[in-house]
Amino acid sequence: MILSGKEIKDRLGKEIVIEPFSEKQLNPNSYNLKLHNELLVYEDEVLDMKKENKARKIIIPPEGIVLQPNKLYLGRTKEYTETDKFVPMLEGRSSVGRLGLFIHVTAGFGDVGFCGYWTLEIHCIQPIRIYSDVEICQIYYHSIEGNYDRYSKGKYQNNSGIQTSLLYKDFEKE
Repeated sequence: MILSGKEIKDRLGKEIVIEPFSEKQLNPNSYNLKLHNELLVYEDEVLDMKKENKARKIIIPPEGIVLQPNKLYLGRTKEYTETDKFVPMLEGRSSVGRLGLFIHVTAGFGDVGFCGYWTLEIHCIQPIRIYSDVEICQIYYHSIEGNYDRYSKGKYQNNSGIQTSLLYKDFEKE
């Protein structure tokens, strides 16, 4: 079951936190999240799963910035979210997708208990000018069946901004 927009609003401050929240961004069964004004781009052409890959910060100016194809940009939502008792999911808005802009490569699935900002893996089909504060994606919530362990200590939990891949930490455990 997916929560309706009215149910999302009713559960705010309880099982769902969205800060800041604006009723204008509420949809029939989702909530639009905005793009923050910072992006990260990896510095190396070849990325290595077993090491920390350095990235540099780009600030999106008021006049926007043109993204280039075949380049990965990491962004984040302006909104901070917390979820308990529901599985948060993230999807690009159809209006954004129709411009050939993808907001997540594979990571649109959240965990019950996730707290933080959503890192967006942004790439485009052709050059496109983007702007901060645009409603770029939408979060929606699935109910979960059965007993579950609440996500509380993952690599990306309680983040404070854009996060590059922390996959290299999995290799350190071996």
